[in-house]
Amino acid sequence: MSFKLLKKSKKSQARLGKLKTAHGTLTTPFFMPIATKAAVKNLTAADIKELKSPILLSNTYHLYLTPGMEVMKGAGGLHKFMDWKGSILTDSGGFQVFSLSKIRKIMPHGVEFRSHLDGSKHTLTPKSVLEIERIIGSDIAMILDVCPPSTATHKEVADAVSMTTKWAKEAMTEIKKTRKLGNKPKKSETIAAAKQLYFAINQGGVYRDLREQSLKDLAKLNFDGYAVGGLAVGESNEQMYEVLDYLAPQLPSDKPRYLMGVGTPENIIEAVKRGIDMFDCVIPTREARHGRLYLWQGSGLGYEAINIMNAKYKQDFSPINDTNLKKFTKAYLHHLFKTAEPLAMRLATLNNLEFYLRLMEKLRREIKKGKI
Repeated sequence: MSFKLLKKSKKSQARLGKLKTAHGTLTTPFFMPIATKAAVKNLTAADIKELKSPILLSNTYHLYLTPGMEVMKGAGGLHKFMDWKGSILTDSGGFQVFSLSKIRKIMPHGVEFRSHLDGSKHTLTPKSVLEIERIIGSDIAMILDVCPPSTATHKEVADAVSMTTKWAKEAMTEIKKTRKLGNKPKKSETIAAAKQLYFAINQGGVYRDLREQSLKDLAKLNFDGYAVGGLAVGESNEQMYEVLDYLAPQLPSDKPRYLMGVGTPENIIEAVKRGIDMFDCVIPTREARHGRLYLWQGSGLGYEAINIMNAKYKQDFSPINDTNLKKFTKAYLHHLFKTAEPLAMRLATLNNLEFYLRLMEKLRREIKKGKI
């Protein structure tokens, strides 16, 4: 078993666990910085290592289009390409493809789409996505799914769930073939590919009957982990928590649970209390690029979000934070943003990712102490 449950809270559904991957063992719950196109915006892999994140998330769709799989093969996989020695999870690209509603077509065998870069025509199938992810060499590979918009009707979501289940079955057939052969990597693949973990994605929108049917069907296939998708595409926080309240307790307890694309610090805290183990979100890096910083208040989980470009920070000579940026003042960062210096976004990104990673440390500690 790749996952071991270490502790379950008596106060909530919160859990502590260990997830073993080809590039190390991860303590859950954890957050994955986003390296969509083989880079966390404004940072190097060395920066992420210094922040002590053991895992990154990258995207199959974007890497498939550019630099492409020939380059990825030549580089020896994504780890070598970006000089990253930690774990990597690759999203299947399903969300990106289905967001291209005007230039894609869902077919029984997969999804046909045109590149947003040059208009070239491509097809992704459950099998081809797995092949791409093996070339990338990710430690955790997500299975191709259909992610309906939050405005979708019950019928549209039901169709998405049905297709997601169909593709998951096809993917598992390929996975079993690979593992039956000893999962040995080809010459063009990395060692990580031989130990790759595979996660299926639960869909169903805000419809309980569809969520539970999706989970029931996917659980039978015995994937290495299970993700909850489609709760960061326009649903309210209340709707998301409602889904997690009934769905999370039904997720396999001996498998890691991943809430995709979520979210704010409050979202993560609430989801951890509901039994979720893994998170990713663009919020810390995207907000950083607009001068929005997350800063701790006190020693607990209290924090504030500030806009460093506000005039009141022009002469604020207090440190940005008390950890990795304590040598720089808020006044200095304010100046960098006002003068459009690229260093501004780099420092803000370092602050926000450090905040998110420290948030996960605090949550793990609180669970261990029995306070959450």
